[in-house]
Amino acid sequence: MAANKISQDIEMNVTDHLTELRKRIIWTLVFFIAFFAAGLYYVRPIQGFFVNDLPFELHMTSPGEIIWIVFTIASLIAIVGTLPILTLQIWLFVKPALTPKETRVSLSYIPAIFLLFIGGLAFGYMVFVQFILPFLLSLNDGMFNEIFTVERYFRFLFRVTIPFAVLFEIPILTMFLTSLGIVNPVLLVKIRKYAYFVLVIIGTIISPPDFILQLVVAVPLIVLYEVSIILSRIVYRNKLKNHQEYMEKEEE
Repeated sequence: MAANKISQDIEMNVTDHLTELRKRIIWTLVFFIAFFAAGLYYVRPIQGFFVNDLPFELHMTSPGEIIWIVFTIASLIAIVGTLPILTLQIWLFVKPALTPKETRVSLSYIPAIFLLFIGGLAFGYMVFVQFILPFLLSLNDGMFNEIFTVERYFRFLFRVTIPFAVLFEIPILTMFLTSLGIVNPVLLVKIRKYAYFVLVIIGTIISPPDFILQLVVAVPLIVLYEVSIILSRIVYRNKLKNHQEYMEKEEE
């Protein structure tokens, strides 16, 4: 009887967690769809921001290109807008397992995650406009006629900027996940060499085949990872200290 009771309690606990997880996923999808619709509505001024100051004209070779760019921009807006909602839903899901202080600290990371994502997009766009694009244009130096299509330009632009936005999240996401107990500095140090390998590959992919430009991209990414380890250690030590103090108060 006791074994059956424990089994039923475990099943109910798992069911409750799955129900709660489904609720959080649904809320995230609702906001994603809403921001996607907003992106579709404001796609023209957003597209104009990216093409107004270009030193060349963009051409369209098929009607499908305009559909691709509209949906891509709308998707980017949806991702940016949904990011704080997603992190909030993750926080709400794990909140019952946190101490009151851990709850307050982890909640404060959510605005920083959003701001760093925007900062990464801005930094990636600056690198693209100030370094990568002028370098690529200088390689031609009038030898050939340049024809730039809408789809290829925006595909290359997003291939550079979006990885920067994601990778700028590494420090704050590491702190956030450490505060939730999902990762720890020991794990980050253990996988450091693999992380370096992945970051160098990413830097090579999103930058032109020029050693200097690849260093401009790869070095900041490696520095971000090292900063993430340091911040994770700080958060982890504070987490252990706060948890110990909380348990001592509970025993009293």
